Amino acid sequence: MAELTLELVTPEGTVLSEEVEGVSLPTTTGEITVLPGHEPLVVPIKPGEIRIHKKGAREYLVTSGGWVEVTGAIVRVLADTAEHAESIDESRAQEAVKRAQKLKTEAADDVAFADAAAALERALARVRVATKRRRRA
Repeated sequence: MAELTLELVTPEGTVLSEEVEGVSLPTTTGEITVLPGHEPLVVPIKPGEIRIHKKGAREYLVTSGGWVEVTGAIVRVLADTAEHAESIDESRAQEAVKRAQKLKTEAADDVAFADAAAALERALARVRVATKRRRRA
């Protein structure tokens, strides 16, 4: 089977660059799965789970948003942040959810509310990925 080159980059540097069979990403219009032969595209991604499909295995990461570009056999993810599921501290992620929920209810204006809502979405994505990882273990 033909493979794709997945490059995942954050402002801190390259998180991974490897050959994969496919990758599933949370876009702002719904989840997509990119397989070899996919049409070229550039779309924004939202906070959520990135599933990397490898020979007989899957790898899971969480992102806080960014962009994905598909050109030929290369999938470039330019993410604000990306974290491997194994490195998520679930209790810290749960605390971040509580803090974001509190900030959202206490927001004094639209900007503060939007910031809190975005923080809550990122924290919930981390909790979802950590919970899935724990269930699979």
